[in-house]
Amino acid sequence: MDTGDRIRVERGDVAYEGVRLPSSTEQTVVVKLDGGYNVGIEREGSRLELLESDVYDIDTGTSESDSVVETDPELPTISLISTGGTIASTVDYRTGAVTSQFDAEDVLRAVPDLAGRANYRGRVVTNILSENMTPEVWQDLARAVYEEIDAGADGVVVMHGTDTMQYTASALAFMLDTPVPIVFTGSQRSADRPSSDNVMNAVCAVEAAKSDCAEVLVCMHESENDARCALHRGTRVRKNHTSRRNAFETVGNEPLGSVDYDTETVSFQREHGKRGETTLDIAPALETDVELLKVTPGMDEAFLDVCEGTAGVVIEGTGLGHVRTDLIGPVEELIEDGTTVVMTSQCLDGRICDRVYDTGRDLLDAGVIEGENTLPGTAMVKLMWALANRSSVRESMETPIAGELTERSVPWT
Repeated sequence: MDTGDRIRVERGDVAYEGVRLPSSTEQTVVVKLDGGYNVGIEREGSRLELLESDVYDIDTGTSESDSVVETDPELPTISLISTGGTIASTVDYRTGAVTSQFDAEDVLRAVPDLAGRANYRGRVVTNILSENMTPEVWQDLARAVYEEIDAGADGVVVMHGTDTMQYTASALAFMLDTPVPIVFTGSQRSADRPSSDNVMNAVCAVEAAKSDCAEVLVCMHESENDARCALHRGTRVRKNHTSRRNAFETVGNEPLGSVDYDTETVSFQREHGKRGETTLDIAPALETDVELLKVTPGMDEAFLDVCEGTAGVVIEGTGLGHVRTDLIGPVEELIEDGTTVVMTSQCLDGRICDRVYDTGRDLLDAGVIEGENTLPGTAMVKLMWALANRSSVRESMETPIAGELTERSVPWT
């Protein structure tokens, strides 16, 4: 019996059935159970039975019985673009670590529930975990999405790691005018875990990509159960938990919409861009010499020194958008030296207002631009884009471009 064979292992009164995996010792047999867990069983005293030979490819993590997605001229065409991340990860059975190694076609084989929902085109932009994401990859991704839509895709699903997904979604929202949905999705838990969210998130993302909403969306679990996925506007979403399946939340409002997993129904409860209303266009230029600085009590002034000579700085200030009094002078010096400074707030909700207290008024006099209720990370991405594409950066930062800020703050429950 070899690795990749389907076997049954009986030890005492317990039987294990699954795929045989490589083992680090000859004294142990490792089996991947149907539920997703791997178990190591001591060989001595166990009885092994071969059920089926060579059913699993250890290198790709796929089986011969995986579904093949067929073309149906009646179905829409969805482009699956892979950047890596947990949704495109599996266990490397030689090291035991979770690694990002699937390309887009592998994802189709790994999620057979996608079959019959659309015709698919697969494309790999990069294959990295999202902590390694860079603005240069955002630009490559924007160009790839543009090309897919220009070639006739009815929607795009971007598979992305969750840790920095909100930044990439914001970047594409500013860089692309899209007539079709662009849906980001990922998973908090890898496919080898029984509690993985990869299948539901992928299926719901494809359904969202077939909808009438022509915006950049993030599609992730709405709750801890498997009822619905929430659809968040790409510029208003934040990852608010390290590991929960429903880690993503829309800040300051309810999600834009949702996808019911059982009924495959896509619904929207707020105004959104409609399919076909916008002409496809791309503005991928970015000024990458932009920093995001968080103000803390007693923060060393040297942090502002690091920002000297940069094109732009987004400050995550306290409350309504403040820094302590003795930092106002250094901020003004940055602005006088040509650095664009935008003020946001550390608070998870609400908008800044630098006209209430003396500190805020002094910051405005120094030339600071108010970021209104734009999220700090989104403001950083927007400033990168505005510096490279707009003649009036101040006007751009104070004006909604991709739903990142609202002209009024309205309480909601």
